[in-house]
This record gives sequence, structure tokens and C-alpha cells, in this order.
Amino acid sequence: MREFATLAQMRALVGQELAVSDWIEIVQERVNQFADATDDHQWIHVDLARSKAESPFGGPIAHGFLTLSLLSALFEKTIRMVDATMVINYGLNKVRFPAPVPVGSRVRARLTLARIDDLDEGAQLEWHVLVEREGGDKPVCVAELLLRRYP
Repeated sequence: MREFATLAQMRALVGQELAVSDWIEIVQERVNQFADATDDHQWIHVDLARSKAESPFGGPIAHGFLTLSLLSALFEKTIRMVDATMVINYGLNKVRFPAPVPVGSRVRARLTLARIDDLDEGAQLEWHVLVEREGGDKPVCVAELLLRRYP
């Protein structure tokens, strides 16, 4: 985990990749739970036999939105803003899923601090997040994540 004592310390690093998360394995149970939580039971995610037989991916893949939803966990386990009393997810700008995440693969996030905007009550941080799959040649998710931090 990378810790930042102050917002000023982070300002000096805008434009740089600040951290790379640990790997998270994407298992079928997690994909099934996500399907249940979102009512998205498309066969390419949950039907192992059919996805092995018919899918161009050779087996089940994670939902793109499952990959996206992991950003909070990947971030929280990787970056700590010591002087912030609260950090909230404010939203996303651009999001793309350039490559699939096959079940059984591992993913991690690369976090680049793109900008910091002052707010009356805190600051908004824009992070460029690239989620990569172990052994993959293309990212599986690219997003601009907006977080608001409060002192």
C-alpha cells in the first residue's frame, strides 16, 4: 500500500503512475454472485458448458461491470490518503473494456493521478485507471475515476 500524508504531497505527483495494486483472481463463484446481484445471467458469464462450446473466448468471462466494480477495492487496498477523513466515489468519465476477463484469470490496477481540483470542502481527484489481466496483451478496463476527498 502506498500512503500519502497530505494533499500537497499528492499534488507534486500529478501526471505520474502512483501505484499498482495486488492481483485479484476472478473465480466463477464471484461471477455468479455478480450475475445474481445484477440479474445479468447472460450465458457467456454463467453457462460453463455453452461458453466453452460457443463463445469466442473459449469459456466464461467476467461481466465488464464486475471488472469496473472492483475499482473501489483495488484502489482501497493500494492507496491510502492519511489526512483524509472521508473519500467517496464521485463517478466515472470515460470507461472502456478493450479485452475480456476469462474466469480463472487475475487482474490488477495501475493508478495514475491525472489531476486535482480544489473544492470548497475538499478536493476532487481524477485517476486514470488501467486494469490489466495477467498475461494479457491489452487492458481489460480503462477508466477515469473521480474521487472526492475530505480533510
